[in-house]
Amino acid sequence: MKVELIDHMGSDLTVVNAARVSFAKTSEWDVIPEAGKVEGFLKYEDERLINYLAKHNHWSPFGHASMQFHIKAPVFVARQLVKHQVGLVWNEVSRRYVDDEVEFYEPTEWRLAAENKKQGSSDETIEFSVKPTHEWCRQTYKNLLSAGVAPEMARMVLPQSMMTEWYWSGTLYAFARVCNLRCKPDAQKETQMVADQIDNFGRDLFTYSWGALRDDN
Repeated sequence: MKVELIDHMGSDLTVVNAARVSFAKTSEWDVIPEAGKVEGFLKYEDERLINYLAKHNHWSPFGHASMQFHIKAPVFVARQLVKHQVGLVWNEVSRRYVDDEVEFYEPTEWRLAAENKKQGSSDETIEFSVKPTHEWCRQTYKNLLSAGVAPEMARMVLPQSMMTEWYWSGTLYAFARVCNLRCKPDAQKETQMVADQIDNFGRDLFTYSWGALRDDN
């Protein structure tokens, strides 16, 4: 699973000035960012402002900064993450249009079901190979295409373990909400793997704002 940062807009100072415009004021970096770096150092009062905004649910200033990612993950992970809609835009590869070689996610260990809850898994694992199943799906898909079946129908034999990829863009606040939910220990491990990578980019690009928005701070 891979998360690639494609682009971003704004900085912690963007959030600060989006809030201060309400009083017809602007702020500047206390220490200007070094060449090639996004962040400088905020003034103490601007750090306090960011923390105040997050603590008291003033979300709109955080909507003026954004990130864009190119993500590759299994279909079952994508279907969990696409549920997050507010402040986010999603465009995914479509097997109606492409019939490239199929790639599958194959874990080396399989977690057993948790005994005390309806969903989730335990720390106990077993070894199990699904390579024969994946190979059957891959070959059946190819056979259908060779027989002239439309890709939009042939894709029905491909399982949720198939890898997919998408562009995901959104506001700082929106991605922080994703990470607040999907980085938690009770989130599915594979989804955590994607969210953790997004979390790392957020911390690097928006040090003060991300720290204020994330629940683990």
